[in-house]
Order: sequence, then C-alpha cells, then structure tokens
Amino acid sequence: MKSLSRILSAAGLAVGLALTAVPADAQQKNAPAATTPLKPGSPAALAAAKEILAMKNASAMYANAVPNLVEQTKNVLLQNNLNYQKDLNEVAVIVAKNLAGREKEIGDGMAQVYANEFTEQELKDLVTFYKSPLGQKLLSSEPRAIQFSMSYMNQWAQVFAETINGQFRAEMKKRGKDI
Repeated sequence: MKSLSRILSAAGLAVGLALTAVPADAQQKNAPAATTPLKPGSPAALAAAKEILAMKNASAMYANAVPNLVEQTKNVLLQNNLNYQKDLNEVAVIVAKNLAGREKEIGDGMAQVYANEFTEQELKDLVTFYKSPLGQKLLSSEPRAIQFSMSYMNQWAQVFAETINGQFRAEMKKRGKDI
C-alpha cells in the first residue's frame, strides 16, 4: 500500500508538472470550476465507469480515506486540547466506526467524473479495451511504468537542479556576490 501511495503521489507530481507545460489560458478554459456540479451520467455510463475503476483498482487510492481523515482531525483537535488526549483517542474510534464505508462516496464521485468526461459509448469501448490482452497488460504494467517514470523524473530533477544552482551561482558571481 505504501508503494501505491508513493506511485500516486508521484503520479500527482507528474500531472502537476505536465500541467505547467500547458499555457495558463488553456488550463482555465478546460478546467472545471471547483464548485461546478457534475452532470448526472446515465446508469449505463456510470456502470461502465465503475467497471473501469474496478479494473484499475481505483478503490485502493481511497480505501483508508475515512480512518485517515478521522486521524488527521483528531490530531488537529489534539494540538489545542492536549488535556483531552485520552477522550479524543476514544472518540476517534467511535467516529471512524460511525463513518466506516463512506469512502465509497469517493468511488461514486469518480465514476460520475468519468461519466462527465467520456460518452457512454466511449466508456463501453474502454471496458472492452481493458478486457483485451493489451488492456490487461496496460492494467498490470502501468503501475510499474509510472513508478519507473517517476524515478527517472526525480533523478532528472536532481541533476537539473544542480544545473540551475550552478547558473544562479554564476549569475550572482557576475554581480560580485558569492553564494
């Protein structure tokens, strides 16, 4: 699970870096507003989207969302209420139990996002693709490819950072300032 978290964090970094290459104007035109509600997808589109997400094991991304958020909330509350540590620890168990299963809402929301991004037919075509031998290979190989890509990107960034640092030092030296 830790490796999946690292892969997802790295994938998020990759997406962030990729988006920096897109002109800001294009990002603003294509990006949905954070408060824009999703259009309801057809039952068939939602079913296909959920099937795709299941094949991609997307639930692994949010499986621990509820306990993690409960823990984070408890820790924030503890910062200002250290004298309630015992009670907050006990209440965290109760709250986590009361809210168990709510992470499924994330999966439903993700399916809705897919249903907004793809037509019903495209989602059905994607299901067919992921069931094909090449689709199965993609599903099994993609996490490793992403992991290696992120490793390469991190190595490249370290080397490139040295280049940037060298140029900063050279430019500062031209100004008579050694750093």
